[in-house]
Amino acid sequence: MAGHSQFKNIMHRKGRQDAVRSKLFSKLAREITVAAKMGTPDPAMNPRLRLAIQAAKAESMPKDNIQRAVNKAAGGDTESYEEVRYEGYGPGGVAVIVEALTDNRNRTASNVRAAFTKAGGALGETGSVGFMFSRVGEIAYKLEAGDADTLMMAALDAGADDVVSGEDGHVVICAFENIGEVSAALEKALGEAETVKTVFKPLTMAPVDEEKAESVLKLIDRLEDDDDVQNVYANFEVDEATLAKLSAA
Repeated sequence: MAGHSQFKNIMHRKGRQDAVRSKLFSKLAREITVAAKMGTPDPAMNPRLRLAIQAAKAESMPKDNIQRAVNKAAGGDTESYEEVRYEGYGPGGVAVIVEALTDNRNRTASNVRAAFTKAGGALGETGSVGFMFSRVGEIAYKLEAGDADTLMMAALDAGADDVVSGEDGHVVICAFENIGEVSAALEKALGEAETVKTVFKPLTMAPVDEEKAESVLKLIDRLEDDDDVQNVYANFEVDEATLAKLSAA
C-alpha cells in the first residue's frame, strides 16, 4: 500500500477521524462555501459544489451544516479565501503536495514551511514535485455495490480508466476532466457512490523504511491539523510488514 490513502487507513484505525470531526466539518464547509461562491449555489449546475457536497455527505456531515455552508456564500461578510498549492520533500525524499484554502497566504505558507522543516524536509517551488503526480478523479463504492467484474464493466462503460478492488471496497479511477460525466453514469448503473473526489495520484513511488514512514506520517498529520490545509498527498511506499507495525502502533 502507498501514499495518502495508506495514511488515511492507518489513522482511521487509530480513531483519528472521531477526534477531529469538528475540524473536518469546518474544512468541508469551507470548500462548500468557496465552491458555491465561485459558481452557482445549485449543485446540479456547479460541478465543484456537487463534489464538495458529496464529500461532506460521505463524512456524515449533517444536512443543516451543508446548507448553512452553501447559504454563507451569499453573505456579504464571507471571508475571501484563495486556493494555494505547496510542494516539497519530506523525510526519505518523499514528494508531498499540500492544497490549502486561506485568507492569509503569509500565515499558511509559514505554517506549512515550519511543518516541513520540523520533519526534516524542505518546502520547494511550485512544480518541484508536481510532475511526479497526475490529477485524476476517484469514485469510491462499497463492496455491496457489486463484485470486481461488475464494477470494472460499469466503469469502462462510463468512460473510466481503471478500477482498484479490495477488501475495503472499489475505487474507480478516471481522467480529472471526466469525473462529472463518469460519476453520473456510474450512479445510474450502480447507485450513489460513497465518495467522489479529485486527487493527486503518484506516478512514481518513494520506498521508505519504518522510521522514515513514521516521520512522513507525522508530517502529514501535522499539515492536516492546520485549519487552512484541505488535502495532503505523498508518494511514499512501505512493505506489508512495516504497514502492519504502523497500523498496530
